[in-house]
This record gives sequence, structure tokens and C-alpha cells, in this order.
Amino acid sequence: MNFSKDTKILIIGLGVIGGSYAAGLSRKGYNVSAITKEQKDIDYALERNMIRYGTTVNEEKLIKSSELIIFALYPTVFIEWIKENQHLFGKGTLITDVTGVKTGVVEEIQSILREDVEYISAHPMAGREQSGIEFSNPDVFIGANYIVTPTEKNTCEAIAVCKKLGEILGFARIEELTPKSHDEMIAFLSQLTHCIAVCLMNCNSTQGLEKFTGDSFRDLTRIAKINDKMWSELFLMNKGALLDSMDSFIAEFSSFRNMLENGEREAMREKMRNSTARRSLFDRPSKK
Repeated sequence: MNFSKDTKILIIGLGVIGGSYAAGLSRKGYNVSAITKEQKDIDYALERNMIRYGTTVNEEKLIKSSELIIFALYPTVFIEWIKENQHLFGKGTLITDVTGVKTGVVEEIQSILREDVEYISAHPMAGREQSGIEFSNPDVFIGANYIVTPTEKNTCEAIAVCKKLGEILGFARIEELTPKSHDEMIAFLSQLTHCIAVCLMNCNSTQGLEKFTGDSFRDLTRIAKINDKMWSELFLMNKGALLDSMDSFIAEFSSFRNMLENGEREAMREKMRNSTARRSLFDRPSKK
């Protein structure tokens, strides 16, 4: 497909990420429509010029005429939508997604999808701890990472379109990974960090701690304000890789605890120096 500002883009699911995609693309002058469950979310998007048209039903004419469809749904909901509604796609439609796990999703959808429709999966490595379109903000993509997860079933043209979508939205780094490598990486970089934040908030129930905390605790636990429905689904769909990451963290934490218990100051300092050096590699590029 020739991806241009005349391309008819449809976003299915106007949550925080779907809404951010809609706002970011519309801000750049692209033709964006949306389907989502709640009329209030359609109204919100229309009032703020995030979309040109929106509906809460799967309108055949809208879906069939859309050339690029972006799914911003929970993984299981995405799979069910494809099973039930793929007959509505127009021939040659390109679909992509924002799902946080890939192995079970990409394989499943590519195995059942019509041959005249192509699915190229992607994952924007940016988000917010709140859920809902009212918290959407395309600025979270600026300077962030964007992962494309092609398989042997994908064409070079579809991969190029998916990467261009990331460029338009302002992502600084656009990388390719296999679905399996993606899930192994995401287990450590995203899912484990959310597990740690949740456990940290639950390991001390002393009343009134919020009156004394500093920025370090707030920064470390920002993502503990978590969408339990979505993240529990993501954790279970990537259980094997996440358990491996959790075991690795437990071993490292136990090692550090032993250093403290044994008074091994120089060993702790070496760990700290190593973490300082590695952390500098993860800073975002300067915003353009």
C-alpha cells in the first residue's frame, strides 16, 4: 500500500494508547477514524479533533474502506475480534497492533487470517499508568522505542509501512525482533518492573507512609498504579519468560542481601558502580 496522508486509517480501541495514536496521527494531518465500545470516548475524540469519524459498532462500510487498521485491544479481545469480524476487511487491508505480548498473538492471528489481508505486529514502548482515552497523549511517543515483530509471512512493504507509522508518531528508535525475542525482552524490561512495583507497594502496609516519602519512592512505584485486567492477562500470556526474569531478579536481590548481611561494602559498591554505568545507557534521546 502507498502510505500517505490520504490513507484511510482506522483505530479499533480508543484507550490510552489507541487515543494517543489517534491524536498523534491526526496532529500530523492523517485521515483517522475509530471504533470503540463507549460513545463517550468517541465524543471525547471528536471534540478534540483526534478523529474525523467514530462509531461504537463494527460498520461494514467503514472497515471495508479502511486501508490501515490499528488494533489497540487486549490480546484476547484482539484475537476474538479477528475470528468474528475479519470477513469485514477489504481486500489488501494491512492491520497492525499495539499488544504487549507477541508469541501467542502473532502466531494465532497469522494462522487464521485471510490470505488477502496482512498482519504486521508492533509494540510502542511507551504508555501511561492511567487507563482511558482521557489520559492519552501522543507526546509519550516522542523519543521512545518502537518494536516491529515481523515473521516470514510478512512482506517488505508491510514492514516498511509499520516502521513509517513509528516514525510519524515520533519514536526515536525503531527496531525489529522476532515475536519470541520480543516476549523475552519485554518480560524483563516491562513486565518484571511492573511486578516489582506492585510487590513494593504491597510489602509494607504501615499507615501514613505517603506523608514521609521522597521522589525516589514515587519514581520507583509510578507504574504500581496498574490496570489489573490488562497486566494480569499480559503476565499469564508470557508466563514462562516472566518467571525466568523473576527468578533472575530474585537471585540478584538475594546476592545483594547477602553482601549487606556479611558487611561486604566493596562488593556492594561494585554492584552500584555497575548499575550506574548501565543505567546511563537507558536514558531517552533528547526530544526534537
